[in-house]
Amino acid sequence: MNRLAAATSPYLLQHADNPVDWWPWGEEAFAEARRRNLPLLISIGYSSCHWCHVMAHESFSDPTTASAMNAGFVCVKVDREERPDVDAVYMQATQAMTGHGGWPMTVFTDHSGRPFFTGTYFPLRTRGSTPGFLQVLAKVAAAWAGRRGEVTQVGAAVAARMAELAVPVGGRGKGGEKGLTADELDASVRQLAEEYSADEEHDGIGAGFGGAPKFPPSMTLIQLLRHHARTESAQALAMVAQTCNAMARGGIYDQLGGGFSRYAVDGTWTVPHFEKMLYDNALLLRVYAMLWRTSPSPLYRRIAEETAGFMIRELGTAAGGFASALDADTDGVEGLTYAWTYQQLVDVLGAEDAKIAAAAYEVTKAGNFEEGKSVLRLAAEPVGAARNAEDVKRVAAKLRVARAQRPQPGRDDKIVASWNGLAVSALIEASAALGRPDLQRAALRCGQLLFDVHMADGRLVRTSRGGRASENPGVLEDYGCVAEGFVALHTATGDRAWLERAGVLLDTIREQFRSDGGLYDTAADAAPLYFRPSDPTDNASPSGTSAAAAAFAAYAQAADSDEALEDARAALGAARALAAQAPRFAGYGLAVGESLLTR
Repeated sequence: MNRLAAATSPYLLQHADNPVDWWPWGEEAFAEARRRNLPLLISIGYSSCHWCHVMAHESFSDPTTASAMNAGFVCVKVDREERPDVDAVYMQATQAMTGHGGWPMTVFTDHSGRPFFTGTYFPLRTRGSTPGFLQVLAKVAAAWAGRRGEVTQVGAAVAARMAELAVPVGGRGKGGEKGLTADELDASVRQLAEEYSADEEHDGIGAGFGGAPKFPPSMTLIQLLRHHARTESAQALAMVAQTCNAMARGGIYDQLGGGFSRYAVDGTWTVPHFEKMLYDNALLLRVYAMLWRTSPSPLYRRIAEETAGFMIRELGTAAGGFASALDADTDGVEGLTYAWTYQQLVDVLGAEDAKIAAAAYEVTKAGNFEEGKSVLRLAAEPVGAARNAEDVKRVAAKLRVARAQRPQPGRDDKIVASWNGLAVSALIEASAALGRPDLQRAALRCGQLLFDVHMADGRLVRTSRGGRASENPGVLEDYGCVAEGFVALHTATGDRAWLERAGVLLDTIREQFRSDGGLYDTAADAAPLYFRPSDPTDNASPSGTSAAAAAFAAYAQAADSDEALEDARAALGAARALAAQAPRFAGYGLAVGESLLTR
């Protein structure tokens, strides 16, 4: 066992028995690199990442590769979900230096943490134009030994450029106003309409934004729903409804167990990347609950209830929080738990019921996935043997029982503060929309865990596991999402303690994260990185700036606070910069802007 054996991160623990002499992120690793006069090899990933598992199996478990790593580098393993700040500064460098990013991320740095060579997944040996990892190790070690001046110069130049790009965005609009104007929000929706496809050519199955890979645009959908509430825009509501219909029918949605996968590898929501993340499901639960309020279709209610059920059943922890993710792989194979051949339907259901299931879930003998397997999709209008809804329910129940006997994907059971904050807000939204007090109780349990384990003296830790808090400091998105969740608990229960707890977190944002230009993602007193990150763009989950704006806005309404209202409007300067050209990267902030106009 190496130094990762004492980690709280399931991802780090997966590497605790590697022959690599891994160090966790921290000053001790940098001190060791200075002592041995070696560069650092920083490997960043997360537990449900398919290619992270592949590289671990090919390279980090290989004694020859581990020997080269140990001899030439001080090797550091980072869970990006525990340390999103570390991930952010090196992802920006990787994208700038290579033109792309992803995980596992492989970064070589000098003793100050400045990157001089970066990449993502490297195969063990050269494959096509991708160099093998052993070759990369040899060349980087040779460069460090023989061209140190050049290496140092590259690292210094990268660090300077990254710091220049990370200046916070915020402040006022052209007319001097804070917040977003109706004209700016209307313009963002017009831009979204230009990017939107109803996919009429394929019966709407690919409705949404962008092509393959296709990600659920959850925060943009929240923005459009709030825009519809303000303007009664039929176009905005249609974009939401058509996208939600397509996702609900697609393979990205688990037709038997509920819950959404991370994204679809195609443009029609058919074949997912099978990992299931808490943040996706929390945000999409909120979307479908909001949509049910606006357009009470039985489909939207069912998807909301099943997604909430998935979160509580499969991600819920004994302490009351929600685990981070289910793996993409099962026993190293993507889709092993979820995909079906036609013959497997026959084996479980018999020939006649197999016809019902195949018609309802679009399973064919050719398959839509690998090796003749099909990812289950919901037929828009089941025909023939699948017409009877009760028959479909009956065969689905049998398939669920059979699927439960298969090997199951691993679960990353660490608690991430910001994602659990999103889950609290979503469960409160769904409880009110669906008339489900049990969902409010689940939200309260989660909120209590966040307060008891993650919060002390106005500060948050990012992660915990088994009721044990880590030492990873909370970042801006943690403060924003948890504070918004606490306000939601106050609104639902009338318990003022939750509002006071949210206020304490917002005070910390003001004291530790705010600058003259906007908000940084790390606290002023956090251990320094090679630059201080400030990324205002929403990605898979809300940016720290968007999350803070949402929390300030929610608190302003609940507490009738002019100060919080001003803080919310100031934070929306980042969304303003993206509204006209790239609104999909500011959906959460734009949704806050919509709510402030209807306040």
